Amino acid sequence: MSTPISSIRNLGPAMEAAFLKAGISSAEELRTLGADAAYARLLATGTRPHFIGYYVLHMALQGRPWNDCKGKEKQELRMAFDALKASKHDKGRSQLEAALDAIGVVEKKA
Repeated sequence: MSTPISSIRNLGPAMEAAFLKAGISSAEELRTLGADAAYARLLATGTRPHFIGYYVLHMALQGRPWNDCKGKEKQELRMAFDALKASKHDKGRSQLEAALDAIGVVEKKA
């Protein structure tokens, strides 16, 4: 039996719907993937990158309140978020172009 994603503290129906769209259908699967891989899948399905959503996901998978992320930890997560966003999200491309790029059909933009 699988547990709904929205059963994880800090993750509600909107996040659950986004993860379902990304092919992640349970809390167990989300925990197994981890925050970075799961967030990368969200970006790959067209979710706009948002730092708060990223660190809330990290806090949720650790069972911590969403606003518990502070100081050096938050700075380190910001650097990881920026790197993930740069590698998975291209503002200059449509979702279709990004998908075609992912499968090697179009050239990467410079």
